Amino acid sequence: MFAAFFSVGAAALSSAILCDDLLQYYTTRHLLQSAEDSLRRLESLNADYDALLKQLEQDPNLVERIAPVAVGAERVEQDTIYPKVTPGDLDAARKALTEWSGPQASESMIPRWLSRCSAPRQRITLFLSGAFLILVSFIWFGPGERYRQR
Repeated sequence: MFAAFFSVGAAALSSAILCDDLLQYYTTRHLLQSAEDSLRRLESLNADYDALLKQLEQDPNLVERIAPVAVGAERVEQDTIYPKVTPGDLDAARKALTEWSGPQASESMIPRWLSRCSAPRQRITLFLSGAFLILVSFIWFGPGERYRQR
């Protein structure tokens, strides 16, 4: 019983004391994960551009087909219809993309128990209850009467 009371009290006491450090740890871990994701996206873009440059070196006619898209020049091919994009279409596409990528980016970076415990009132309560459990474990489960008489 002593070990159970003392362990729970020590865990509550240490979590109340280390709450700020745990918040900083989870925030830093989330920032590191987002930086690694950005790095992976940049590496993918670099690989795509390298592949495109190799294709451009191998096929000089590819420049004529890609230039209107890359530079924004008007295409003048006959018998071809090109759709015109309006700013409203771009806004709708941007909104759809942000809604689609939103839940992935906002995954819980801080656990719910830590966000609840980080409030000052809950931290004080957790600290006092942990200290109380430690005191109870020493008082009630401490050495018996035979050790106190010596």
